[in-house]
Amino acid sequence: MSKSERLQALADAGVSIWLDDLDRDRIKSGGLQQLIDDDSVTGVTTNPAIFNKAIGGDAGAYAAQLSELAARGVSRGEAVRALTTTDVRDACDIMRPVWEATGGVDGRVSIEVDPRFAHKTAETIAEAKALWWMVDRPNALIKIPGIDEGLPAITEVLGNGISVNVTLIFSPDAYEKVMDAWLSGLEKAQANGHDLSQIQSVASFFVSRVDSEVDKRLEAIGTPEATALLGTAAIANARIAYSKFEEVMASDRWKALAAAGAMPQRPLWASTGVKDPRFDDTRYVVDLVTQGVVNTMPEATMMAVADHGEITGDTITPYIDEAKQVFVDIAAVGIDMADVFAVLEKEGVEKFIEAWEELLGTIEAALKSSAEVS
Repeated sequence: MSKSERLQALADAGVSIWLDDLDRDRIKSGGLQQLIDDDSVTGVTTNPAIFNKAIGGDAGAYAAQLSELAARGVSRGEAVRALTTTDVRDACDIMRPVWEATGGVDGRVSIEVDPRFAHKTAETIAEAKALWWMVDRPNALIKIPGIDEGLPAITEVLGNGISVNVTLIFSPDAYEKVMDAWLSGLEKAQANGHDLSQIQSVASFFVSRVDSEVDKRLEAIGTPEATALLGTAAIANARIAYSKFEEVMASDRWKALAAAGAMPQRPLWASTGVKDPRFDDTRYVVDLVTQGVVNTMPEATMMAVADHGEITGDTITPYIDEAKQVFVDIAAVGIDMADVFAVLEKEGVEKFIEAWEELLGTIEAALKSSAEVS
């Protein structure tokens, strides 16, 4: 099987393949279009770390816009919004044919609200509206953290007819809250007179970080029972989360919205790059396959799947009971999963804030350099 055939097999199995990366050179050089044409890519996700890497690593690609921003004397915050929304807007335009061909399901490009607002509901809502206005493309997705303070923001933003990618979801319990906020948002949008068929949402459920945290604790315990569970938590966690999605899809509440034209909030597997070299580098893709999900991958993971990923059909729904048993076994050796999830959520927000602060510093230095040159 060729590389393109493996990725096509993944798409044929019902998984939408999204790239977890974006930079201006990829947009301008045709690299993103090539991934669409050759590798079945149907969407893009971004985050502050991705933009910091892009702008900090290839300032030349951004030089002209940075020079213009410096000439206007804009703040670093305004410059960040201008640079990132330009990239997302241009990527949306490249993805537009995919969006049209899939009836608005795919062809989506995500951009995240300022993570410093993660615990501030009103600010998150205002930022989401501003980003939606600035990108000004129907196939954009605004990323909002799926933490407690983000839940009312998710509802309000969806209620305004804005498509949302809910990010930083680690636990099935948090995922249930996110789905409730999503349903409430659709109900609000319907009451506000919006066309529900034009509102898309995905729920970004983080995978690899769960294994990183749980395996660290299992190794500290060190018993044979604990070490036998290494590398089992993340995939089991995602499979259990998918069972929660199935429950919502079977509910009368969802069926009423679907009858009004609403589209499902698809589970999106995020953080799918394997961090532990002991494990196969495609596991968070090939072991999380079923119809109607999204997997957003770093390009290295995507190319690993293309090279040697074994797509064997549905690897989620037949294994949900097995996944629940994994959690029973993990609890039996002394792992508190509630604490694991709390740590991961806290660290997730902190990492995004840190990346955002680094991005602001990168932009500030670039603006200063551009001003000196001019």
